[in-house]
Amino acid sequence: MGLFTPLPMRRVSLFLLREELPAAALALGECGVFDPQQQEYQHSEHGGRPGHDYQQLYRSARVRLDKILAHTEIAPDFTNEELVPRVVSEVELRELNEWLGMVWRECSQCEENQRDLQERERTVEQLRHTLKNFAMLDIDLGQLQGERVFLDIHIGNLPEASLKRLTDAVSLIGYTVTVYLRSEQTAHVVLAGLKGAEEELASVLEAASFRRMALPEEFSATPMEVQRQLRERERSNQARRQELAIEMSKRRERYAEGLRKAEVTLRLAAPHAELVEAVSGRGALVVLTGWVPEDRMAQLRASLGERLSGGFALEDRAPTLEECAQVPSLQRFPAILRPFADLVRNYGIPRYTEVDPTWLFAVTFILMFGMMFGDVGHGATFALLAWWQRKRLKQYTPFALLAGGTSIVFGLLYGSLFGNEHILTPLWMSPLSDPILMLTLALVWGVGFILLATGLTIRNRLVDGRYAEALATGDGLAGLVFYLLLLFTLYRLAQGAEVGLPLLAALGAPFLVVLISLWRHNKAPLVERILIVVIEGFETVMKYVSNTLSFLRVAAFSLNHVALAIAVYTLAEMMQQTGYWLTLVLGNIFIMVLEGGIVAIQVLRLEYYEGFSRFFSGDGRPFKPVVLERRHIREER
Repeated sequence: MGLFTPLPMRRVSLFLLREELPAAALALGECGVFDPQQQEYQHSEHGGRPGHDYQQLYRSARVRLDKILAHTEIAPDFTNEELVPRVVSEVELRELNEWLGMVWRECSQCEENQRDLQERERTVEQLRHTLKNFAMLDIDLGQLQGERVFLDIHIGNLPEASLKRLTDAVSLIGYTVTVYLRSEQTAHVVLAGLKGAEEELASVLEAASFRRMALPEEFSATPMEVQRQLRERERSNQARRQELAIEMSKRRERYAEGLRKAEVTLRLAAPHAELVEAVSGRGALVVLTGWVPEDRMAQLRASLGERLSGGFALEDRAPTLEECAQVPSLQRFPAILRPFADLVRNYGIPRYTEVDPTWLFAVTFILMFGMMFGDVGHGATFALLAWWQRKRLKQYTPFALLAGGTSIVFGLLYGSLFGNEHILTPLWMSPLSDPILMLTLALVWGVGFILLATGLTIRNRLVDGRYAEALATGDGLAGLVFYLLLLFTLYRLAQGAEVGLPLLAALGAPFLVVLISLWRHNKAPLVERILIVVIEGFETVMKYVSNTLSFLRVAAFSLNHVALAIAVYTLAEMMQQTGYWLTLVLGNIFIMVLEGGIVAIQVLRLEYYEGFSRFFSGDGRPFKPVVLERRHIREER
């Protein structure tokens, strides 16, 4: 394993005394090279998994601390020098958890007070909004509430257009209508009359689209008096908010130092808590299992030797073929390849035994982008913008610089400068001067790409021990031979040569192997089995053909780039001098933004669907070592 595959891993088993487990966890956290492997649960003499109680205490304390920090808005301030590695005992962790529980109970009570205050503030705001509807009533609003012996009173609103009809109708049954507010073609009214005609009134109100309005219990005085009462409640709420703010400030001062120490303690305890699932054992002896990069074994032994005083035994071996699916993948890349690695991992994580496609992806992506978007001016603009915005692009700066650089290189080959092909002398030729050659080269590129992807598929399956899949399937060796013979047959037909029986027999032989493989792996009833094999065999052929033709877009976009540039210059020549330059600038911006984005998407599609889908499973797991986190808390938040 090396440049194109994940780093070699060793399966490590660390045997040690139970009481040495915290120190071992600290050593592994400091070292940062041990990826624990979860073990099946085994009861020990002490009645449970070693470290289980420690893990539960850590999780409880971590949750409580995070809640407290979010509530108090405190960012514990400490430096890496203060994070001196030491063992955090279970007793210390329990005491810390109890203290955090006490602090959280105080904070939760404060949160409850804040929620209560917010509810009271919302109530005052709602009452103030509701009071606007009754502000014009110069009466005691309390008199309009509740039931009365003789009077029947209703407050509400209705469309202005229905007001006259309502007034005339209710007057016939002994009710009066008083309008106290008009707004947005709506009339707010009070209806009053003697009881006894409620049924007739109900039908009249329904016909007039009358909407009743309930008076809140707080409206027990005149609108002006209610307004004064609401202002008093608002002042009381503001005073309460100030009190809570003062309490919060005092709480921050009181607990800031303790929370800072709690953060440090929990960071030191984290490695031990994380390792619990990888621990098994009985009695006084426990064993830790996990994965370590082969080139870091010496570092691991040295770190354990410094921390463990009671002795330990460390066994390591290469993973077996059956274990390969469990082995984490780790690949180290130079900074220039990290953005490409991110795009690869956006598709999936390579298995331990798979070829990591990052290098191949980087080379082919950049080359295809340059082929499809070759222009010296546009490429230079991309590169300059990437360098100018390098602080925002961060690790993606090399990606944009390389894309711009290859665009410049192919622009020199095509003789294109901002779409103009009359300034530079092409080192090769303009794409539009020989479209057939460009399409042919794109097909050749696609054939090479598919052959490489299929070859990697075969290699990956052979390494995994899946020999039948590697040799006899449509995307294995049989399919590869069939594809090559199919290309040769099509080439002879294109040259006008005859295709003899031997060639057809040679073409049919690997295809027959593919059909036999499909037949053997299908357990459906006979008729259905035949149908499935025929369909999947046809799909194998069409997949190779369609994938190859997909690469025609490499040439199509290089031709499209020239065509768009011609269109821009044609439009510019129809303008006056100012319009000419404005059209050129806007047209080139349009080409760079629109076509540049489309080209990047199309190249990514070719990589994912014509490349990765063939040989890259992407179902591996990343290498996640136990690490003693030392970064400054303010750098994370």
